[in-house]
Amino acid sequence: MNMTGVILSGGASRRMGRNKAFIEINGQRIIERTVSLFKNIFEDVIIVTNSPLDYLDFDVKIVTDLIPGKGSLGGIYTGLFFSSTPKAFFVSCDMPFLDKEVIQHFLDHSEMAEIVVYRSGDHWEPLHAVYSRTFIKPIERLMKQDDLKIIKAYKWVRVREIKKEELQRIDPGLHSLVNVNTPEDLERVLTSNPHFPISL
Repeated sequence: MNMTGVILSGGASRRMGRNKAFIEINGQRIIERTVSLFKNIFEDVIIVTNSPLDYLDFDVKIVTDLIPGKGSLGGIYTGLFFSSTPKAFFVSCDMPFLDKEVIQHFLDHSEMAEIVVYRSGDHWEPLHAVYSRTFIKPIERLMKQDDLKIIKAYKWVRVREIKKEELQRIDPGLHSLVNVNTPEDLERVLTSNPHFPISL
């Protein structure tokens, strides 16, 4: 399926204290690896950011939030608006171990649903997911209520949940869902996965 790849890099990174996208893991900045991976999968790649000048070295489309101050929900809204395809695959900029095979699994299940997202019990991973442009209306509805919790809008659309056991058949350690929000997260990544493969 023809789809756009969207990287959300608009957060303030307050807990980390610096731009998470430019953190180096195994000698490579996270954003560099993500852009390279996405170019191998998607014809159209978008970075949604509120600091566009920081990303001018990347040969991808760079856009800023249409409605500032709406967090990741606003980032998804913006990415869908600028997407050149009816559906797009979204990730946050702080996921160093994204996996091509895992992403392809999500894409393969996008035909019959408006959203494809990982879920394990009460835990969802809304920033590693496929979203349809039809999700724009539910986002607008939620933002009008000044509620920015992404998963609350899922009730208005068809959702294909990727279960833990299903994903573990491809990614046993669920490394592809790891993110680094805090210095402690980064330390855990560096100590527990010092030689985790970064090749595509």
